[in-house]
Amino acid sequence: MKILDQLNQDMKDAMKKKEKERLNVIRSVKSSLQNEAIKLGNDLSEDDVLTVLNREMKQRKESLHEFEQANREDLVEKTKSEIEFLQVYMPSQLSVEELQQVVNETILEVGAKSRADMGKVMGAIMPKVKGRADGGKVKQLVQNTLA
Repeated sequence: MKILDQLNQDMKDAMKKKEKERLNVIRSVKSSLQNEAIKLGNDLSEDDVLTVLNREMKQRKESLHEFEQANREDLVEKTKSEIEFLQVYMPSQLSVEELQQVVNETILEVGAKSRADMGKVMGAIMPKVKGRADGGKVKQLVQNTLA
């Protein structure tokens, strides 16, 4: 089932079960998806949907970090539950071993020899792991491998 169809189905389900928090998260994501569709001027592909979901997830994780530093437990709990609701729509994450294998293959593909080739490697690897790995982890693995 497509992610957008799943969101619509889950929104109806959340309305029926009167799950306010879940409904708010789904509505927020759907709003972001509609804004992206308007910005692009056409219907969203699954890749576009994943891009928006990644952006939403990243925003919430950054907010969570800020709230934890400010000792705002009420907002920490709310944000954690939002992240859990969003996690359902995200593709399964690559393990460190799988990610390292993709990094190694990509380094061989682009012929990278040193850290000076970091940009080439990152440019080639990110589309391969889109939505399935955090960019920070990918960058760290590439740096360590090229060192």
